[in-house]
Amino acid sequence: MREIDSTALQMLVNFIYSGAIEVTKENVQILLQAANILQLQEVKDVCCDLLESQLCPKNCIGINATADTYDCTKLITSSELYIQQHFSEVVGGDEFLSLSSEQVVKLISSDKIIVPSEEEVFESVIRWVKHELGSRKCILPQLMEHVRLPLTSKNYILNKVVEEPLIKNCLKCKDYISEALNCHIFNSELIPQNIRNKPRHGDKVLLSIGGVDIELRNRTKWYDPKTEQWHFGPELLTIRHRGCAAVVNDNLVFTVGGSAEYCDTLRSVEVLDLSSESLCWRPSVEMLVERDALGVGVINNDIYAVGGWNIFDDSLSNAEVFDIHTQEWRMISSMSTARSYHGVGVLNNILFAVGGHNKLSQALDTVECYDPSLDTWTPVAKMSVCRDGVGAGVLDGVLYAVGGKDGSKALSSVEAYRPSTGVWSTIADMHKPRRQAGVVALNGLLYVIGGLDDTFFVHSIEFYSPETNSWTIVAASTEFLHTSAGVAAINRHRNFKSQ
Repeated sequence: MREIDSTALQMLVNFIYSGAIEVTKENVQILLQAANILQLQEVKDVCCDLLESQLCPKNCIGINATADTYDCTKLITSSELYIQQHFSEVVGGDEFLSLSSEQVVKLISSDKIIVPSEEEVFESVIRWVKHELGSRKCILPQLMEHVRLPLTSKNYILNKVVEEPLIKNCLKCKDYISEALNCHIFNSELIPQNIRNKPRHGDKVLLSIGGVDIELRNRTKWYDPKTEQWHFGPELLTIRHRGCAAVVNDNLVFTVGGSAEYCDTLRSVEVLDLSSESLCWRPSVEMLVERDALGVGVINNDIYAVGGWNIFDDSLSNAEVFDIHTQEWRMISSMSTARSYHGVGVLNNILFAVGGHNKLSQALDTVECYDPSLDTWTPVAKMSVCRDGVGAGVLDGVLYAVGGKDGSKALSSVEAYRPSTGVWSTIADMHKPRRQAGVVALNGLLYVIGGLDDTFFVHSIEFYSPETNSWTIVAASTEFLHTSAGVAAINRHRNFKSQ
């Protein structure tokens, strides 16, 4: 009892009799300590809720320590998550410098930290060591064991890491440098996989597959939103010069259909295993129907290929599903409308087919959804405008219909559909009109990639933030961006390196 602050004790006694207490920024620490001793869980919970609401880069480490002291499980989890998601700002503050070596190791070894580049992890380690150089320099090898140097660029290693005085005087650290350089120089299959060349979970990139341009038809490109740069990935087995689709299931990326040379529509499917040591496309089971300009989606490990067109039937209303476990395609119920150049999104285990054009090449404003448990398609609310070549994406439980062409011109407008309301609502316009663009959700943002306006390719990316209802445009190289390519958000493979 002697440990309890007298003011806190008085407030808690009053709370026991009245059921009321005012917790503020000024008294939350003393009340949490006292409530923990007296086992007043209700007050303890209120204190934790207040501390959680106050989390910022300057205090999150201290709040996490407080939560650990008083065994506040929920606050421990939320503060750890905050630290992971705001790593860059947190390691730039004073609290980070006060961490123990064990705490630093726990932080930088986590797969879950969100960091713009692995360079920042290295720089945070050097900053922490230099803060108390005399006692900490001996810990540097232990810390460098958890810095993922192979994921940094070769130029950074040679110009920054090698030239760091602390590294020059550390024999073990030089081994880590050699390992990182070997990952850049030699075939990845020759490099044993370990924690240092394993991408963090928060390290996501955008994958673009195929495209109209003759140089890109059999190429995979990946875009790092942290550096805003494109890079080439493994080559496809088949030229997919337009209209292919891409979908991700766990660590498997599937590219489906499209057109080869001379407008030959494809049934073929290729798969890229992101968990593999090497990184190459392999053939998968062909679809039952040739499909270009199709839509794809995943529900419960089943891949759905919907609509599209081919040289035999023009726009298609039929659809099929691939069971990953049995490795078989089978037909499902057909849509009520034939659609190609439409968008497909999955929301609450229901597949939505959005817009596109029909057999008469008429732009569509209709939307229908498929319930796998019933094998039925059902119409839902129409969009406000017809959208041929529309992009569809799902972010935070909302389905977005992005751009397209209304029959006469390319659109910059975007609509959002919420199942709770059952209607489409207009959101902020994109900076540029786009049709046949790639749309994908990544890190809480909706990315729109490439596409066509009324005349030319659109060589840019822009992303939408639901929090601000605004679009931000990103410069991109004309060398990489063209329309009609499948896109997907994936975990960055160890072989994806920024040079």
